[in-house]
Amino acid sequence: MAKKGLRSWVKENWVDIANKKPDGSYPKCGRSGGEKRKNYPKCVPAAKAAGMSKSQKRTAVARKKKAEARGRRADKKPNRAKTLAMNGISTQRRAGAAVRGFDFKGVF
Repeated sequence: MAKKGLRSWVKENWVDIANKKPDGSYPKCGRSGGEKRKNYPKCVPAAKAAGMSKSQKRTAVARKKKAEARGRRADKKPNRAKTLAMNGISTQRRAGAAVRGFDFKGVF
């Protein structure tokens, strides 16, 4: 997989999938000045947003909202929520069990 640099990341058209416009499009990510929106922004590249289903967008926004509610701290660190869930695939290794995505070669 080719690594992208910061320049290509900045050039992507990032949109806020949490705040849909009446015409069906999405506003650019970020807020200007004292702008207020009803939801916290969940920003993804426009290409990724176009490939997501309505339910995937809804659950991504819900994960972001849950992370924001959980993360109300004084240090004001950004709350990162995964855009797409792994659908129950565990990435942790368990003793004596083969985990999807890893070649099982005996005891761990």
